[in-house]
Amino acid sequence: MLSDMLRFLNQSLWKDVFLLTLLAVGCGYAKSNCTTRRCLAEMLINRNYPSQPQYENCTQIIHVPFIEYQTLSVDTKHLRLITRLLARIVWRDPALKWDTSVYRYDQVVLPVDKVWTPELHVTNGIVTTMKHSSHDLLAYSNGTVKHTVIINAEVNCEVNLFNYPFAADECPVAIQAWSTDGCGTELVLGDVRMVDSTHGDWKTDFVSLQKKRNDRNYIMVGLSIKYVNPFITLMLPSILIILADVVSFALPLGGGERNSFKVTLVLSFTMFLIILNNQLPGDSYCSPIIRHHFCICLIFLVLSMLVSLVLTRVAKDGSLIFCCWSKGSVLGNTGDKEEKEDEEAKDDVSVAQLSASDSQMLRKVINFLENLETKELDQEKRQKLANTLDKIFFWFYFIFCVIYFSVMICLMVSYRCEVDHFDFWY
Repeated sequence: MLSDMLRFLNQSLWKDVFLLTLLAVGCGYAKSNCTTRRCLAEMLINRNYPSQPQYENCTQIIHVPFIEYQTLSVDTKHLRLITRLLARIVWRDPALKWDTSVYRYDQVVLPVDKVWTPELHVTNGIVTTMKHSSHDLLAYSNGTVKHTVIINAEVNCEVNLFNYPFAADECPVAIQAWSTDGCGTELVLGDVRMVDSTHGDWKTDFVSLQKKRNDRNYIMVGLSIKYVNPFITLMLPSILIILADVVSFALPLGGGERNSFKVTLVLSFTMFLIILNNQLPGDSYCSPIIRHHFCICLIFLVLSMLVSLVLTRVAKDGSLIFCCWSKGSVLGNTGDKEEKEDEEAKDDVSVAQLSASDSQMLRKVINFLENLETKELDQEKRQKLANTLDKIFFWFYFIFCVIYFSVMICLMVSYRCEVDHFDFWY
């Protein structure tokens, strides 16, 4: 009885071992014969090759068949060009090949953090960030890998702002990959296209792919400013204020209305410059001529105000400056007055004798009327002199302002200031 039970247990144990062995062999066989895309991806991931593919010449060729360029903004205050690049990159990695007779697929999707991917940089970028457009990439059976990356760069671009607000210039965006001592990666660029060409006051006229050497590739970006908004906010107010100052010569010199108006114009223009100080472009190798324009306009306004004040003094006292007013005229008038009194006294001898009080009163009335007439004549002469000087200065001021604004606008539109945009390469 006991021997039969042992024999039965022994046979059951052998059956269990046999079944477990068959199960293990079957699972291993099933595992080794998994040919789905996911099994293919797991097989490539398990190879674990995160480093750059190595060749005898120690250089990996990276093809960039397509770049999508976009200008995000242009910072004229700090001379920065903010760009966005979407680049499609292609390279070969022999470690990612597979046998299509075993795995019947020509393409497979792999996670980007499990495979080596090249990095692109902007050489003249102050801040450059590259991020993957997707968490996955596409691998082919011959080892070719395709992926898309997005590069955001803040480029240090010495934009020519001399002609602001009619500025236009070209700015290079240099693209490179890591390489040193003959090892690393080498870029082969293809086509570049522009999207969304207008942002703010600036617009992108064109983009073209160029190179200075085989290892120095860059995208030349043509930029121009939309002058309507800066012209309305900057140039037009200065022209209108100068025009108002010229028309203010129609106001009379007397009464102080003209002087008050000119002082108001000077203060208004000063406040206008203070408010727009943050909107004016920053200084650079080619300093914006609009800064000098505002300075000259302020000088015009102050000079016109000072001339108006001086001519008001001339119209009132007949002298340019109060310290130059001579007392000789007063003494001369006093002497003439005494001579007239003597003549009148002599005439009184031959005339019928009047009473002393009546004669003195009559003499005072005559002197008062003569002095009043003399003052009126002097005032007319002074006013005539002031008006003549005022007309001369008005025409001189008007003609000079017309010539100045014509020359300044032509200079802003046509003159070109040359800037070396490639000084970051040495």
